[in-house]
Amino acid sequence: MSAQGPLHEMGVAQLGAGLKARAFSALELARHCLARAEHDATASFLALNPEVTLAQARASDARRAAGNAAPLEGVPVAHKDIFVTRDFPTTAGSKMLAGYRSPFDATVVARLAQAGMVTVGKLSCDEFAMGSGNENCAYGPVRNPWDAARVPGGSSGGSAASLAARLVPAATGTDTGGSIRQPASFCGVTGIKPTYGRASRYGMIAYASSLDQGGPMARSAEDCALLLSALCGPDPDRDSTSLDLPAEDFSASLNADLKGLRIGLPQEFFGDGLAPGVRAAVEAALAELQKLGAALVTISLPRTELAIPVYYIIAAAEASSNLSRYDGVKFGHRAREYFDLESMYKKSRAQGFGSEVKRRIMTGTYVLSHGYYDAYYLQAQRIRRLIAEDFRSAFAQCDVIAGPVAPTVAWKIGQNAADPLADYLADIFTLPASLAGLPAMSVPAGVGEHGMPVGLQLIGNYFAEARLLNVAHRLQQATDFHHRKPAGV
Repeated sequence: MSAQGPLHEMGVAQLGAGLKARAFSALELARHCLARAEHDATASFLALNPEVTLAQARASDARRAAGNAAPLEGVPVAHKDIFVTRDFPTTAGSKMLAGYRSPFDATVVARLAQAGMVTVGKLSCDEFAMGSGNENCAYGPVRNPWDAARVPGGSSGGSAASLAARLVPAATGTDTGGSIRQPASFCGVTGIKPTYGRASRYGMIAYASSLDQGGPMARSAEDCALLLSALCGPDPDRDSTSLDLPAEDFSASLNADLKGLRIGLPQEFFGDGLAPGVRAAVEAALAELQKLGAALVTISLPRTELAIPVYYIIAAAEASSNLSRYDGVKFGHRAREYFDLESMYKKSRAQGFGSEVKRRIMTGTYVLSHGYYDAYYLQAQRIRRLIAEDFRSAFAQCDVIAGPVAPTVAWKIGQNAADPLADYLADIFTLPASLAGLPAMSVPAGVGEHGMPVGLQLIGNYFAEARLLNVAHRLQQATDFHHRKPAGV
């Protein structure tokens, strides 16, 4: 407890200020987060290492005492289990990597550590980041703190749930087709996927290499701006997809005036499939932005419906290639009984991978096979280019694009177990920006059906992360959606 209230109720910026004022120490804060994580009812955490966490906190306090405090010195963070870490096991939510320990830290992990952050633990995710509800984790589903019978969204569901449950103030996530934005929406927190290449992919276990992008999740846009400033930056020596752009202070323009800002509303995002409660929450948030001086403009993204087949062809093809390395030879699960090399491969992969991962590997192998490559994979890449052109045309008419993150609120755990296509369809509004490599984020916008959170999606042009965070921050200054929390938390 601090003079400003319980430590777990404070965000990144508040905690940073409190640590700087010596209102509490990094060690005290780390112990508080560990105590809450050890009694986690959401199943968000896959790994804790109190000895390492407390050692990092002591080192942080020592740096501050010596006058060498970094920008985020002493603030706790937890990492999605798709980022490799030396001091914590990394499983990618899969039995294939059970017990794996990396000899190095992912660049995103290392940069947040350099900024002074203290790692609390590793967070659950859909196996190899493949899923929309965090039900595909080999170690069990994560539960949404707003309703334990519902999913938190995926694949970064552990990150979103841990934030909503006030277990940690900050978390990392990855977004391949919406896996930061959709769980942020379902759990009532804030998350941003930067422009593809802004954050290094080094040490991020690959699902679909041309789509995967790491980013921060927190409870506010201000907090996300602080985190994004720390984790972005070029990494050309280790990641060939890293953009040669200098680090940027994304907090600098948070309070800029929104007068004259043109917000584009794609008519394809507001069709008949949108749940009434989601529509109402999104429209109420847009009305608040209008009050702040923004103008709403109707636009079109005509190939929105094509984003689903295009994504699930390209992503599956890249997954088939990336996951071929898990064959039981050098690392990962190896079957105990086999007859020859081929049977070792087959048994190891059959035992190590879950059903959704197998489904996507099989789909990817099919579309890359002889006779189908041109008809499926090559055609999908052509349409991907056209989707990017749709955005180019749209940004000639507006500055930011806005709409819902998902057509519905979070569904019940197991509801789509027999219909994986239902999960795929839930990604329709997040996939287009991912295919185009654009920055996009989710901001709490109220509640919809069953009292569950709804997020407003904001999509920017390339490298417009600062503008998105500015719009989100001004909305959060005018509303209290991001302060709302689940009952009993």
